[in-house]
Amino acid sequence: MRPIIFGIFAAFFFAFTFILNRSMELSGGSWIWSASLRYLFMVPFLLMIVVCRRNLKPLLLEMKRRPGVWLLWSFIGFVLFYAPLSFAAAYGPGWLVAGTWQITIISGSLLAPLFFETKKMESGSVKVRGRIPFVGLMMSLLILIGVGIMQGDQADSLSAKAFMWGVLPVILASFAYPLGNRKMMEVCGNRLDAYQRVLGMTLASLPFWLLLSIYGAAAVGLPSIGQTVQSLLVALCSGVIATVLFFKATDLVKGNMSKLAAVEATQSFEVLFAVSGEWLILSAPLPTFVSWVGMLLVIIGMILHSYVSQRETPIKLPIVKYKSV
Repeated sequence: MRPIIFGIFAAFFFAFTFILNRSMELSGGSWIWSASLRYLFMVPFLLMIVVCRRNLKPLLLEMKRRPGVWLLWSFIGFVLFYAPLSFAAAYGPGWLVAGTWQITIISGSLLAPLFFETKKMESGSVKVRGRIPFVGLMMSLLILIGVGIMQGDQADSLSAKAFMWGVLPVILASFAYPLGNRKMMEVCGNRLDAYQRVLGMTLASLPFWLLLSIYGAAAVGLPSIGQTVQSLLVALCSGVIATVLFFKATDLVKGNMSKLAAVEATQSFEVLFAVSGEWLILSAPLPTFVSWVGMLLVIIGMILHSYVSQRETPIKLPIVKYKSV
């Protein structure tokens, strides 16, 4: 139950991303600064936490050992996740982006064959290749239907171009985030905790954010004070608190793809949190009845996905050579 609770709290703080990114877009800020400033501001917060826990040296040694791997999966897990998500905020309300983002639940399930699960046997532990949880995936179709209803309800007020740019980047991000997160868990094993892993991925992604910042300064100029302050809030709430909570939740179920999918499914609560936040903070109009129906289907799909993922019985798969423990 603890991983699910951590996941829901993470969803609450992640919702600030969609609310504040939308606020920055409405006030004339560029998505370039919304994306890059978040990760630049995350560094001092995370560095302070890891240093206080006296865990910086092991992290640096781990990164030095495999720098290329850290750069690759940090780029996929952070840059290809957050830059497209910030870009999409320019084309629709935060709750709509948050609703479309729930496709990550399905994306995460489809990525299962790329990883190995730990199975306990009488002779010890073995690793088997993960499998797509088809029953859970069928339940997730409700999430897709819900997203389709929400997007369809907004389609009349958006041009085809705006509709496309508000959806396709989110789909890219929905695959990049779980892929980068899971691969880094695989790379780090039990040698690093969630705080170290988030800091390491943030540091490894810095070259890309600095390049994006240089481009932003040349293309749109420097960010306003308002956008800088809001980016700082996103960095603290979403980048530090939410990311660490979510990574902690995934660490607790590491090696079990079904439970990992259930934790990732908790992120559907971001939709409700984003709706409430935009209404309270931005005085945005509430979604239409049709959009509420779509959101309800997303939440029901999340609940069914979590339930089935917990109950699904694994099938026998070819065993990969692995030392018993």
